[in-house]
Amino acid sequence: MKTTRYFDEQVIRKRPYIKREWCKVAVTEPLRRETQPDGRIRHWLLISDTPDGKPRILRVVTLDDGETIHNAFFDRDFPKE
Repeated sequence: MKTTRYFDEQVIRKRPYIKREWCKVAVTEPLRRETQPDGRIRHWLLISDTPDGKPRILRVVTLDDGETIHNAFFDRDFPKE
């Protein structure tokens, strides 16, 4: 799994509850995928085994290559379709 320096040094440090395995699955088997205007790609995944026990949506942002992970966070604004 390729990651950016930002992901390794900032994202994981600030959000230690996010597992790298979740990010990998989000990229390979997303619930939804969308390209941003800057070319980066958003991938969403439903995570049911969160630290607080509540199901949450994880958003993983990759670079425009679709595989290098740049950011990851629980998305409170994911539309409930």
